[in-house]
Amino acid sequence: MSFQERLDIHDLFADYGNCLDEDRLEEWVDLFSADCTYKIIPRDNYDLNLPLTLMLCENQNMLRDRIVSLREANQFSIHRDRHLITNIKVTPSTKSEFSVTASYTVFQADAEGSGSLFSFGFYDAKIIFINEKPKFYSMDVVVDNWAIPHMLSTPI
Repeated sequence: MSFQERLDIHDLFADYGNCLDEDRLEEWVDLFSADCTYKIIPRDNYDLNLPLTLMLCENQNMLRDRIVSLREANQFSIHRDRHLITNIKVTPSTKSEFSVTASYTVFQADAEGSGSLFSFGFYDAKIIFINEKPKFYSMDVVVDNWAIPHMLSTPI
């Protein structure tokens, strides 16, 4: 693994958090490969390899549909998120694929500016490079607090 690949993967996670925090959800989708999977899964189910998820998208088009639904159909409380992504650990699993774990915390502020801890856990991702750019091939968002205090509307 080259130093540049490691930097690019760290930048991918920074872009991931920034796109979600700045409501650039359409750009967030572009961080994934066409044949990606995205899951939000409770920690117990992850540990026991149980299939129940809080959110499941099985390709990039499903992610796009989720964002279109958020923009045009869903109603939810106006809020702002702030992702803190730390402890990024990159492990090459094959010549072209990398396994990456990272801890995350999401704080959420409502329209009045009142804030609280929304979710915390870790990311378990597979990353591939397409045209020399890293993309998420799979992203499991493993939530330690699966009883999320508010409606889960936006990706974590």
